[in-house]
Amino acid sequence: MAEMAGRGTEYGWTSAVASGGGFRADALAAQGVAVFPMPLTLRSRRGVLRAAWAVRRAIARFRPDIVVAHNVGASLVSRLALAPGRRRPLVTVFHGVADDEVAVAARIVRRTSDRVVAVSPATADQLAGAGVRRPVVIRNAVFTRRPHFGRAEVRASLGVTNGTPVALCLARLESQKRHDVLLDAWARLDGDAVLWLAGDGKLRAALEEHHERVGGKVRFLGTREDVPDLLAAADLTVLTSDWEGLPLAVLESMASGRPVVATDVGGVRDVLSGGAGVVVPPGDPQAVAEALRPLLRDRSTRDSLGAEGQRKIQREYDPHTVMKAYDELLRTTLEGKR
Repeated sequence: MAEMAGRGTEYGWTSAVASGGGFRADALAAQGVAVFPMPLTLRSRRGVLRAAWAVRRAIARFRPDIVVAHNVGASLVSRLALAPGRRRPLVTVFHGVADDEVAVAARIVRRTSDRVVAVSPATADQLAGAGVRRPVVIRNAVFTRRPHFGRAEVRASLGVTNGTPVALCLARLESQKRHDVLLDAWARLDGDAVLWLAGDGKLRAALEEHHERVGGKVRFLGTREDVPDLLAAADLTVLTSDWEGLPLAVLESMASGRPVVATDVGGVRDVLSGGAGVVVPPGDPQAVAEALRPLLRDRSTRDSLGAEGQRKIQREYDPHTVMKAYDELLRTTLEGKR
């Protein structure tokens, strides 16, 4: 979303963002993009209403032609903010939800949205199966960012030698991402390999305790703004989520030439097909460990998978193609509403 807002001027867009803040919001503001504060506590009626009121103020100040909501909670908030009139169309980008939440999510987006975008064919099938008509598939793109520092520098800053195998997990420390499965898998591996967990969340303390119980060389890195540097310094990445749409962590890893071990959920199998990584069943630490073990030991296999991942990203996940698809969708939706 941040990249789309920042690059939209190339396609004739003037964008504003309602956001809970963070370094990406700060970067957008520095580029001259209007950024409005929006509380993100959407799990309660009061939280939804507070967020809707904030978005309504943002709409009143910015006066957009069209509103794009990223995921279901933002779609509900945006529709409430646009009430009582429906003169501005609302497009919802559906990034995925847990299986037991699909029916409710589909009902919300049916009632709130003029058009619905699914970020992978798997999420489109999920929505269509729950009664959402004509979801449009626009895959997530990879907006490549170059590292600021080299592999050796980043490793030295984190206390790791050049020859030590490193796996990187880019994920919030929340229940969806199932770091407990990853930690159990890592504890089954021998050798000097190190696991970096980049991200933070409400489960951090519990996961640190879990790590102390099961063992393994693990480093909790917290929130990071230097993901390209971490990818340059790592040998592979791993993601053990229970559900996903089309995870950007996987796409960024492939673009950086890093092989991926990830659970077979959402659009993951589709993006890793053809030899860019290994898919494993969700919730299975043993399967994760068995997939990681040979990759951590064999550099040539890592290089082969990483090269294939880069080729696939260049063929199928080009930012210009994605931006053109959104531009066409937004303009046709707006014209149809008029």
